Amino acid sequence: MSGPRIALADDQALVRAGLRALLERQGITIAFEADDGASLLDGLAATPVDVVLSDIRMPGIDGIEALVRLRARGDRTPVLLLTTFDESDLMLRAAGAGAQGFLLKDAAPEQLREAIVRIAAGDALLQPVSTDPVRARYRYHAADAPAEPFSVREVAILRLLAGGYSNREIARSLFLAEGTVKNYVSTILDKLGTRDRTRAVLKAITLRVI
Repeated sequence: MSGPRIALADDQALVRAGLRALLERQGITIAFEADDGASLLDGLAATPVDVVLSDIRMPGIDGIEALVRLRARGDRTPVLLLTTFDESDLMLRAAGAGAQGFLLKDAAPEQLREAIVRIAAGDALLQPVSTDPVRARYRYHAADAPAEPFSVREVAILRLLAGGYSNREIARSLFLAEGTVKNYVSTILDKLGTRDRTRAVLKAITLRVI
């Protein structure tokens, strides 16, 4: 079983070692490792890879700033960022900077491999978050939020809308039909009382739905 060549960036050596062992068993080649954004950028300048797998939070140049600099120098290497649920604001910034995907750090090994393979093939990916954290976060802001709650799927779609993804890209990311995504977007607009996607995203961010 062979897979893409990746660059692995995380400031914790034990985390990198664990990910390397896990991925190499699944046929993923680790072309090089980096312990911060600066060494990641240097490595990518010398060693092309199929996918960058990077933590968001790193000292110095973090995962998002590294992504911004990578895109600024014209490097379109797909980037998959490892994140936690409470980093949704960072996820929005990273999506705007050109990240191809996000994966929660508690993802199963097979999910991680699938995400790397899909992104290497040109897909975009956002792992839907678990129901309980979404509901807990939503209840916390319930006084300011629309009267009708958002489903987990709607929150996932809102995040992708915030990242500038098209209906087709959202459909591919979430394994849905494009028509189904259009229906979801229409429902989201109705719940937020807005007429277009941009206003819906801005209102969702303001209300801290995403």
